[in-house]
Amino acid sequence: MQTLTTHAVLARFGKALADPTRAAVLMQLKDGPAFSGDLAERIGVSRQALSNHLACLRDCGLVVAEPEGRRVRYELSDPKLAHALADLLGVILAVEPVCTCGVPECAP
Repeated sequence: MQTLTTHAVLARFGKALADPTRAAVLMQLKDGPAFSGDLAERIGVSRQALSNHLACLRDCGLVVAEPEGRRVRYELSDPKLAHALADLLGVILAVEPVCTCGVPECAP
C-alpha cells in the first residue's frame, strides 16, 4: 500500500473543490447524508452529471455510498470533513469575501 504525501492529499482535496458542482455536493453533504436524486435536484444538475461528480468524490475518498434498498445514500467519508469544510469556508470568506478573479463560477 502506497502512502500519499501531504502534497498529494491536499491536491486530491483541491481537485474535489475545484469544480463548483463537486463543491456544492460537499457543502450539501456537510449538513448530512442525502440520496443522489435529492442532491441533483437541490444543486440543479442532471442525475447523470451528478453521478460523474459523485464518482470523482468517492475516488478522492471524500464521499461514501451506502445502499438503502433500491436507492443509494451518500455521506462524507469522515465527520471531520464537515468541520473542515465549514472552517475552510469561514477562513476564505474572512480573508476575501468577494472573489474578483473574473471567473463566472466565482461570482456570488
